[in-house]
Amino acid sequence: MNVEQRKPRSITSLCSLLGYSRQGLYKAQQQHQQQCFEEELLVQQVQKIRVDQPRIGGRRLHHMLQPFMQQHHFKMGRDSFFKLLLNNGLLVRRRKRKKPVTTDSFHRYKKYKNLIKEFVPVGSNQLWVSDITYIHLKNGFAYLSLITDAYSRKITGFYLSKTLEANGSIRALKMALQHNAVPSNKLIHHSDRGVQYCCNAYVTILKNKQMKISMTENGDPLENAIAERVNGILKDELLEDEYNNFEAAQQGVAKAISVYNHLRPHGSISYKTPIELHNHNEPVERKWKNYYVKKELLKVGVAEETYR
Repeated sequence: MNVEQRKPRSITSLCSLLGYSRQGLYKAQQQHQQQCFEEELLVQQVQKIRVDQPRIGGRRLHHMLQPFMQQHHFKMGRDSFFKLLLNNGLLVRRRKRKKPVTTDSFHRYKKYKNLIKEFVPVGSNQLWVSDITYIHLKNGFAYLSLITDAYSRKITGFYLSKTLEANGSIRALKMALQHNAVPSNKLIHHSDRGVQYCCNAYVTILKNKQMKISMTENGDPLENAIAERVNGILKDELLEDEYNNFEAAQQGVAKAISVYNHLRPHGSISYKTPIELHNHNEPVERKWKNYYVKKELLKVGVAEETYR
């Protein structure tokens, strides 16, 4: 092999052999560098959001980052965004943990009819849903009572208790009433048939405020689906797996609910935050699911994907 044969080829000749122009090669390099730069910017923004919302899902992250991407004049589709999260170890797995029973419906108190099967709220303070969920402590559980506005998804009242006594639910209800102007005889309060919601002390408050009382008919979670969903969001995304003690749990719950109400966008309310919709009753493209229709379709074997 002579010297001429060993001489390195120029960029131009190599591009010619591969069927590219020199300008095309440089353009491809610039595009790759730009893509790496954009991805690094997005990863940094995701990490900033995850400081307050450590387990927020990819769909909401993608929506929240749209203004940032528009400001910096680049786009990334949802599939590419999920791939970016995967490659950077930023996808989160849903938590699965054994939970204690929080509902005792075997009691002597009156149980009320379900009033919301066909009811769809069109504004705030028309339907409140209530529920109790558990919080893991190092040496046991604490119990979080919640009141949520079904229209805006805002948590209007909450209280963390050391026991399942009715006092926690009553304190959550009083908080909701204190911070909301309740329209007389126009607000439905919906809950399960647990003793906390059927007891005289709780029902008396509802009646004194002329609220309509609605309750589930059985143990099906679909009958109180919005409350169940809010419980899931808090525990899957915003609360710790376990707290060292009750005081730490109180602080964690307060912070989580503040982030939930003020920062977390909801897909069911056109990716607005609960506080944004609750205070202004802005018209939104609602993605309200009729859970009773869904239940009947499942009974007759219709696939969920056909009506989602």
